[in-house]
Formats: sequence, C-alpha cells, structure tokens
Amino acid sequence: MNLSWLDDFLALASSGNFSRAAEERHMTQPAFSRRIRALEEWLGVVLFDRSSHPAVLTETGEWFRSVAQEILTRVARVPDEARAVADASSATLRLASTHALSFTFLPGWLRSLESRTTVGPVQLVSDVLQQCESLMLQGRVQFLLCHWHELVPGRLDPAGHRSVKVGGDSLIPVSAPGNDGRARHVLSSSAGGRVPVLAYSTESGIGRLVRALRGTALEQANVEQVFTAHLASVLKTMALDGRGVAWLPLSLIGDELAGRRLVEAGGAEWKVEVEVRLFRSQAALPRAAEAFWQAATHAAQ
Repeated sequence: MNLSWLDDFLALASSGNFSRAAEERHMTQPAFSRRIRALEEWLGVVLFDRSSHPAVLTETGEWFRSVAQEILTRVARVPDEARAVADASSATLRLASTHALSFTFLPGWLRSLESRTTVGPVQLVSDVLQQCESLMLQGRVQFLLCHWHELVPGRLDPAGHRSVKVGGDSLIPVSAPGNDGRARHVLSSSAGGRVPVLAYSTESGIGRLVRALRGTALEQANVEQVFTAHLASVLKTMALDGRGVAWLPLSLIGDELAGRRLVEAGGAEWKVEVEVRLFRSQAALPRAAEAFWQAATHAAQ
C-alpha cells in the first residue's frame, strides 16, 4: 500500500466528489479513481458507494476513515520520535566494566567526574574482560574500564583505541589467617606441603594478568590449583573460607585486610601493581561521550 492513497481517500471522503478530490490532489480524475480503486483492492473491501452523488462512505469506509487518520498522524510523529530516540541514544553513555571494578572503583569514580561534567544516563555492562573487549570491538559500548599492565597486551589494538589511566590497584595473594593470625596458606618455593591456589578462568582479566606476570614463579612454587572461577568476588569468598590463596584486587579486600579476615600470603615479590584504565575507540563519539572522555582525561592529570 502507498501511504499517499490514504490522503487520496480522506480527500474523497471529505467532498464525495471525484473531480474535486482529484484536483485537490493535483492529478487527473482517471488517475485519482485508479488510486482509490487500488486502495480498495488492497483492503479487499468497498469504501465508497458510487451509486449516489456525491459518493458516500460505506460502513466499512466510515471505519477506515478513523484508521487512515490515525495512521497518518502516527507517521507524521515518526521523524520527531526518531530524533528524540537519537538524542537519547547519543546522551546515554555505554560503558563496559569488569566485575571487580563495577563493584568497587566505578561508583566513586563516576561520582568524582560529576564535578567536571554532566554525566547523563549510563548503560553499564558488567562482565569478564574477554566479553567486555568483544563488546568494545563490536562497537556495542563506547568505553571499557579494566585493570591493565603494560607488559600484558589485551585484545584492543592500540592503533584503533585510546586509553587513559584513571586509577591504580594492587593484586595481592591472600589467605584466611590461621589460629596464630598468620596466613593459613603461604606461597613459597620451599613450603613443606603443596599450597592450594584459587585460580581465575581464562576469561578473567585479573587471571590474564596473574598468569602473565606471576605464572613462571607459580610453576616453580609448590602449588596446587584447587578451585577455578572467573569472578574475583567468588574467589574472595573461597579465600575467606580458608580454601586457599587467591590474587585479589586491593580495592575489593581493603576491609578484610584491615580487619585481618584476610592476610597476605606471600612477600612483596608476589604482588602485582596494576593500573585502572579507561579505553575508547579512536573514532569520533557522540557529544556526550566525548565530554565524558575529556572529563576523565582531565581528572587523571
């Protein structure tokens, strides 16, 4: 169906005169009549009683008049609604963040940026780093927040992405304390028994960092991987339960360390100092996203 047929129909419904309606619609009467007939054929009903002069609407035609008006009114609103959707979309910040940072770093960081710019609606995806990187590469998010180390390359090509350091963190091997208050499990190459380790799955960004930066030392130590998960919060729970040693971000376990519910399970050589980085594409972003990036960049200086 051609939408202009609805205007033809309403013009004829108003006057009942084919010649006058055709003139109003800037076409010949034969051409106008063919369009009215085409509309009736598309609907499969008769809209006008042509035996009377002027032509009058059939009962179905009366019903269709309100339908035609409603359709045209709805269509007329579409451009304004489309622009409203586009404006809302451009104002919404689409951010992916790893689970650990979503729970700890992100809320306070966003709050600090609000003093520099208007942070509009935020659409957050909290997931493992591998999935967050995929969302970034697919263009489904504008920003990615994650732990990062210069010696551990990620999946985001530096030529196609920019990043800025927005914070720092430490990955610390911890264990529940024993009765003497010291770590129940301690990382040491000379340990008498095998040290149970709570490990991250391959999808985990923290796991990627630990394997790359401390993997060789772990291979040389007397350890046994007893549990694997992709969430730091899960490994934290297992560590609190005394199940083994886990590398956990300081941002996640500050209270537990202060309260001695978790204690360090190795010397300084086992710690990993990392950055918290915000990534974006090199391509231009909507105005609100560019303002957010500028605020994050200035705050980091």
